[in-house]
Amino acid sequence: MEDSLMQLVSREHIEISSDVRSGKPCIVNTRIAVEDVAVMHLKLGYSLLEIAGKYDLSVASVYAAMAYYFDRRDEIDRRTAEENELVEVLKQNHPSRLQEKLRQLRNE
Repeated sequence: MEDSLMQLVSREHIEISSDVRSGKPCIVNTRIAVEDVAVMHLKLGYSLLEIAGKYDLSVASVYAAMAYYFDRRDEIDRRTAEENELVEVLKQNHPSRLQEKLRQLRNE
């Protein structure tokens, strides 16, 4: 019974669309991904009420995002780690022109 209720809450507040945030699960009608809420809450220490207020979200949608995250934590954390690794590789292979210019100005 509890699982079917959780799915209903998730469908009501969480959506996945291939053209929004590369298909990441997001709060309905926003670009705020479930992983964004999880990071703000678990790593940055924001309360769920603070997140809701800061981004003008319903409290229910923020709690649904956390429920969705905990139901799929391994999958979401793995995808986030893979994306972070890709970003690091891209940074190393394609340095920022601005950073390069700043580096040159410092050396002159």
